[in-house]
Amino acid sequence: MADSCLGPLISKASSPSLLLHSPPQLLFPFSSFPKPIPKPLVLSMTSLQCSPSPSSISNSSPRPSQPSLLVFSGGTAFNGVVEELKKLTTSVAHVLPVSDDGGSTAEIVRVLGGPAVGDIRSRCLRLSDQSSAEALAVRTLLGHRLPLDPQDSKSQWYDIVGGEHSLWKGVSRPYSETIRAFLVYFQNEILRRPNESFCFSNGSIGNFFFAGARIFFQSLDAAIFLFSRVSDIPAESLVLPVISTNDRLTLGCELWDGTIIRGQNEISHPTSGTMQPVDKGCSSVPALPSRIKRVFYMSNEGGNSLHEVFPMVNASVLDRLSNVDCIVYAMGSLFTSVCPSLVLRGIGEIISSRNCPKVLLLNGTHDRETNGFSASGFVTSITDALNRKYGDTDSCLENFPNQYINTLLVPKDGQIPIDVQCLTSQGIFDVIMVDSVCDPKVGVIFNPKSLIDALANLIGR
Repeated sequence: MADSCLGPLISKASSPSLLLHSPPQLLFPFSSFPKPIPKPLVLSMTSLQCSPSPSSISNSSPRPSQPSLLVFSGGTAFNGVVEELKKLTTSVAHVLPVSDDGGSTAEIVRVLGGPAVGDIRSRCLRLSDQSSAEALAVRTLLGHRLPLDPQDSKSQWYDIVGGEHSLWKGVSRPYSETIRAFLVYFQNEILRRPNESFCFSNGSIGNFFFAGARIFFQSLDAAIFLFSRVSDIPAESLVLPVISTNDRLTLGCELWDGTIIRGQNEISHPTSGTMQPVDKGCSSVPALPSRIKRVFYMSNEGGNSLHEVFPMVNASVLDRLSNVDCIVYAMGSLFTSVCPSLVLRGIGEIISSRNCPKVLLLNGTHDRETNGFSASGFVTSITDALNRKYGDTDSCLENFPNQYINTLLVPKDGQIPIDVQCLTSQGIFDVIMVDSVCDPKVGVIFNPKSLIDALANLIGR
């Protein structure tokens, strides 16, 4: 469907103030992009050690059939291991929420509406090609953020959209004219809303490109297709929004004391409406008055106020979930990054029916959402979300925790208590310690190589 949307080459914009009513100019077929060359990798699957010796990896042998994974994650924490994961396999479906309402994503949604694309853009950038100078230039451009100062950010934005900024250096004409066309289209959509003042502070060029493509195609999937081709993501690496929609969705949560909080940012890391980069550390924000009971979706479509809705899961997610070799719940914000994908109908049904590794990557530190949690608390929250225990009462499930999770990978020296007896009572006996490193910003995190080695061993068992 995305191919048919591209159409003829009929328009070119040379000024950011020119109103574009016809499609952006696309100057080359997507099939002309260079194909990624897989690197050979052979893994020794003889034990469950997290860090096999270098002799177990051979870079000279042909790569065997790649294992396939599906990863539920947000747009930040799992990014740190994506590069290492490519060495094991590129056959990965990255399932991401569309409810992020922080930073420049919030400003795009406020003025132009639609789903949040920040997490999706972030993962696409991490998966993008880095094998040539031009690929790196494209990645740098789409990964660039504008200054925090409102006037400086607007001035720099006009330089970029006008094609005059140094970020365009190293980007060839086919790439630059395609990318710039959608940036111009995004700018024109803003100009068509004179009653709204758009703030460019800390804005992501990749988010602007993504939003321009989504609005033009009227399809989130088509926008991901375009971004994936421009950044040359391997064809077998899929970035899937858990909900394929053009509507704005708001994430809500209910606390155990009955409090309702609206908005992912308000749940996870309130920022008082500023455009400053968010700090997701537990100590940087006030504690929640009570623990989180459930998360759910809200919309004002078809009504005058926000109300709970039950959107359909992306069919592509269900298809991949039914066929992959391993299912992974990634580390990160449990209730605002992982659980929004788990509460949708169909997800719990398929996961519980699969006989494959189902792996929880435990966080190394507490955050606002999980302060005081033990390992079994994470398992319980994921089980409740997949069972839709407290929300969608017409379709709730009664599956056991070990039908959803059969293995925990735990970073060494992490803050989360490993309550083995409680995990055993949940039917989870496979708890594997993985080497960790200390990040100065977020604390204890997985050593990326050790984590991917541990996943490789699990899949090969």
